[in-house]
Amino acid sequence: MRLLESVAEHEHGAPAKQLARETGLALPTAYHLLRTLVHEGYLRRDKGLFFLGEAAERLSSSGAQQKRRSTVVEALAHWRDLIGVPVYYAQYRDGEIEVLCVSDTPGNPAVEEWADFRETGHAHAIGQCLLAQLNEAARRDHLDRYPVRSITPYTVRDHHSLLRRLERTGRMQPVIERQEYALGTVCAAIPITLGNAAATMAVSLPVHQADRLWAVTQQLQEEVGRRMGSLAISISI
Repeated sequence: MRLLESVAEHEHGAPAKQLARETGLALPTAYHLLRTLVHEGYLRRDKGLFFLGEAAERLSSSGAQQKRRSTVVEALAHWRDLIGVPVYYAQYRDGEIEVLCVSDTPGNPAVEEWADFRETGHAHAIGQCLLAQLNEAARRDHLDRYPVRSITPYTVRDHHSLLRRLERTGRMQPVIERQEYALGTVCAAIPITLGNAAATMAVSLPVHQADRLWAVTQQLQEEVGRRMGSLAISISI
C-alpha cells in the first residue's frame, strides 16, 4: 500500500530505487513487491518507471463513488434529525424509479415497501414527482410498463386521471400524496434539478401529523436549496 501511495504521488512515474527510498523498503523487497503489483495490474512499468495500473484506477473510482454516496447519506441524516422526519432520495434512471437512499430512526420509521416502489410510481409521492419531470413520451412509456392500479382506497383510479394530475403539476413544484401508497401515511416529494435527469427528495409522516406536511416540505426544500451546490455531483450516485 505504501508503494501504491508513493507511485500515486508521481504523475510522470518513478523508478524502483526512488520508490524504495521513499517507502523505507529494502531495494530487493521493493523490487519483489513492484513486480507483484505489476503482475496483478495495480501498477504498470514503462521504460523503468512505475505508474498506477488499471486495477488501482478502478479502486480509486470505487472509492470516489463511495465518498459521493457517503456525502448524500450524511446530508439525509442531517435533514432527518433537523426536521424530525424520514428523508428519501430517488432518481429515475434507465426507465425505472430507484430509491437510492433512505434515512430514518426507530422513532420516525420510513414507509415500509410493501408494494414494489418501481411498479407503483403512480401511487406514491416519489414516483409522482419523478413522473411529473419526464416528457410525455417517457411518462407514457413508463405507465405502459407499469399500469395504474389501486393500492389503497385513496390511490388515483385510472391512467387518464393520473396523467391529468401530472400535467397540472409544475415541473419544479412539490408533490403531496395522502394515503395513496400506504394507509396511515402522508408523503411529499420535491423535484431536484440534475441536468436532464429526474430526481427527488421526499419526506413522510403518519396521517395524524398530516397538518405538519406542508411546513416540513417547505423546510426540506429550503435546506436542499442551501446545499444543492455542494451536493450536485454527489447526488449523481
